[in-house]
Amino acid sequence: MKKRSHAVTALTNVVLALIVVALGAVCFLPAVSPASEIDPRVHYRGTSEDGVSLMFNVYQDTEEVYAILDALDGAEAKATFFLGGCWADDNVACVKEIARRGHEIGTHGYFHREHDKLTLEENLNEIRTSAEFLTLASGREITLFAPPSGAYNGDTLTAAESLSLKTVMWSKDTIDWRDKDEELCFTRATKDVQGGDLILMHPMEHTARALPRILNYYREHGLRAITVSENIG
Repeated sequence: MKKRSHAVTALTNVVLALIVVALGAVCFLPAVSPASEIDPRVHYRGTSEDGVSLMFNVYQDTEEVYAILDALDGAEAKATFFLGGCWADDNVACVKEIARRGHEIGTHGYFHREHDKLTLEENLNEIRTSAEFLTLASGREITLFAPPSGAYNGDTLTAAESLSLKTVMWSKDTIDWRDKDEELCFTRATKDVQGGDLILMHPMEHTARALPRILNYYREHGLRAITVSENIG
């Protein structure tokens, strides 16, 4: 029994030694940078040293869009509104008002589809239809596209690029559509914020309430609320 016990102990020690060696080797492997996996055609943040961009993805809650416009006016701030085509089709007056107040308009697709599951042709149709309508409704050229739910594939990026649109994601997400909490919205839009940040929001009642405080925080910390196009350069 002693011999067997010694053999088991020796085998266990060998196995443990191999595990330690393997872990050590992994620790010294070259780190893979997440940025290396990101398609350079996608903008996750901007380059401004003192500018942050509030991005409002809109498919509903038109009344809150107007409340957000008023808050932005009060702080002399600018933002970018990514509009869903089917919403814009029913709210042309609001689209025109966003443009009239000097804010930027981008497309958020037409029917809020999952673009990572669409073919190249389907991506083209979905994005082009929305961009063309928004151009007509706002009187401004559309140059930005934000994929609904942040879902995209290679065909999505190729489609957007062929339509001369830059694809935009975000560096901070307030998740205001899920967590309907004014304080959480404020915290997520301001914590560790820095120039170049692209901050995702939606036209929600609690978001509109938090917005004046958010904009005041930026101002107090030497940051400007600017459009995405100005931010990404």
